[in-house]
Amino acid sequence: MLDLMFTLSGDTIPADHGYYLHSALSELLPFHHDNKQRGRTGVHPISGTLCGGRKLVITDRSRLIIRVARDRVADYLELCEKRLEIGDSSIFVGVPSSRSLVPAAALWSRLVTIKGFTSPPEFLEAAQRQIADLGIEGKARLLFRKGFSSKEGKTDNLASSPFVKRTLNIKGRDVVGFSLVVDELTAEESLTLQMAGLGGRRSMGCGILVPLL
Repeated sequence: MLDLMFTLSGDTIPADHGYYLHSALSELLPFHHDNKQRGRTGVHPISGTLCGGRKLVITDRSRLIIRVARDRVADYLELCEKRLEIGDSSIFVGVPSSRSLVPAAALWSRLVTIKGFTSPPEFLEAAQRQIADLGIEGKARLLFRKGFSSKEGKTDNLASSPFVKRTLNIKGRDVVGFSLVVDELTAEESLTLQMAGLGGRRSMGCGILVPLL
């Protein structure tokens, strides 16, 4: 697998854009919605500058990044020079480049969702089981929050949860997940975990792991 990275142009998009982006990609590329394909493909959250009002400003460094099997890259090249409707906003997709997955001893995901597990202890145990099922001995941990509020979406009072807890809105329903780090990985384990991801909804930006900087 590799990361296929498209340049973007536009103004603002919702900070919580995972479901909107999944829907836009599925409309242009119907195969993207296929259950089997979704299991093999991940879509990174689009980066940008948070501007309040749960909005994200598209910048020169913003990219649409799709983690895809090498034999499916050509299918996603159809996105070039297409416009994606993201909620009530739109972005224009430009020219892509590719990036190989790089092993790292620690990997991070901004949002992992595991169906049926929304409290920190049970969620962490479920994540660790998924990691073990891949034959990986790395250790998962949740990230502690540094403040009380977020410009990108809903947040709990710090007293109720000391961990970074995020939501993904799908058709008006909030799906709860956590930001997570996996440490103590070998190079082989790191690549395996990046290819497999963690939890569900990877086509909506969840469970995508990248090297922790």
